[in-house]
Amino acid sequence: MLRKTPNETSHSPVRKCILSGERDERSALIRLALGPDGQVAPDIHAKAPGRGAWIGVSADELGKAQSKGRLKGALHHAFKSKQVSVSDDLSARISAGLERALLDRLGLEARASNLICGADKVDGAARSGQVALLLHACDASEDGAGKRDQSWRVGSDAEGSGKKGIRLPFDRDALSAALGRSNAVHVAITDSKAAERVMHHLGRWLKFNGCSNSDSKQGSGASNEDVSNPLSDERPGLSNE
Repeated sequence: MLRKTPNETSHSPVRKCILSGERDERSALIRLALGPDGQVAPDIHAKAPGRGAWIGVSADELGKAQSKGRLKGALHHAFKSKQVSVSDDLSARISAGLERALLDRLGLEARASNLICGADKVDGAARSGQVALLLHACDASEDGAGKRDQSWRVGSDAEGSGKKGIRLPFDRDALSAALGRSNAVHVAITDSKAAERVMHHLGRWLKFNGCSNSDSKQGSGASNEDVSNPLSDERPGLSNE
């Protein structure tokens, strides 16, 4: 069943993946834009002018479609042009763009005072039930992440559930730079709406890189909902724009 995406209304426009043919809300897909020189580039925030082509497949699936020529054929059809050039590193550029968007979102939430850093502060907020989403840098130690996870389970009455934070796709240096703080390893999002906004960007990265949905479910405290790709039941009119 398709479900609603965070920050989307029930009338959010739907797009069709040019490779799989599946339809999702545009916020769950990735837009490709065609430049004046015929070069195809990722349009992560879907703001580039002109006609767009949308994909909802993983990096592995995109790579296979590109190597077999299916991607270029689909782009010719979507852009209604034979002047289409696709770089070999398209998947890597998309992944980097999604990672950058996630870092930028975390930076915005930090400036809005919607998150907490530091082991002691995270533990305190988690044990008092103030944490909506728990995140760890990819190079966080297992021991440190485990202690923060345990604090979160205690504060949310979820002991024994296995609930835990999500490992981010970047290390503490990148996380610290994004947040404007030193040695940021563990991050607790304390506002539920902020958690949804962060999960939206993290979910897109997880989906594109073929990561398991189980970690994103644990990180949000969800049980039966796929928060890394929470799509809508509504299916408004389709568009390629």
